[in-house]
Amino acid sequence: MADFLNSYSIQRWLELCPQGYLEDTVNGHQEGETEAESILEDDDLRTAAIRSTVQLVVGERAALAASSGLVNLAPDYPSKHFLATQTLDEARHVEIFTERLYDLGVKRADLESTIDNFVNPHLVKFAEVLLEKIDSGDFIAGVVGQNIVLEGLAFSVFEMMETTNRVPNPKFAHTLAGTIADERRHVGFGENRIGSLIKEHPEKKPEVEQMQKDMAYHMLKTFSLSFEEGADTVDKEREAIGDVGEANFHGTDLSSASSQEMQAVLEATVISEFRTRLARIGLEYQAPVGV
Repeated sequence: MADFLNSYSIQRWLELCPQGYLEDTVNGHQEGETEAESILEDDDLRTAAIRSTVQLVVGERAALAASSGLVNLAPDYPSKHFLATQTLDEARHVEIFTERLYDLGVKRADLESTIDNFVNPHLVKFAEVLLEKIDSGDFIAGVVGQNIVLEGLAFSVFEMMETTNRVPNPKFAHTLAGTIADERRHVGFGENRIGSLIKEHPEKKPEVEQMQKDMAYHMLKTFSLSFEEGADTVDKEREAIGDVGEANFHGTDLSSASSQEMQAVLEATVISEFRTRLARIGLEYQAPVGV
């Protein structure tokens, strides 16, 4: 219990995050960094960047609602303290990705209409499955959905995006790197805290696994629609950006991969991570049908 208290204390969070990898950053990146001119000067590329960033904002808004809701559901104070810090992490993520939309030219007055215009409907459904569990007061399902499924999904998506932006868009890559560090801690909490509760409440397993299956369905549908929408701009982005440097993501060279190949490696990576992390807490990954 002492290790749990120390690992997830507010003091530890302060040392790792505000006083650690986020020190001297502005909205997650170094002061003075700007978006790549190749994106800002081309309407198609700017629109594609807005569309993808909208998904990040919507996902992080869901994470913010989930983590804040879990604070009052947590059965012990170490968990409450960690989830309070996670709530601030998620609020920061919402803010920095929203700021990116402004940097890409979205007017503040048009923020919500832009989100409504570009949001993936399956991402909305994905979030609804999770938030329904939290609204019903189900802490175990809520933590699995938030800290294993949603955070595991975000971790891999951010990792892929950071890989392709390191050379052409350091500002966005730096923003993503800080969120990846946050997500790594969030997933670790989910694995370490919920495993013992699953053992104490084995009757919860079917319900939690069904939730995971439902979330995975909408996750895969989200990927499918997102990569389909982005397929037309892949080649144009490469031509405008030029050399992206080393861009290897789990054995796939993203600098030359097709949209379909990128979708395939992202899906395989996320599902593999799900299987591993769910197994650690005593659950079995449930593959959705119809995708």
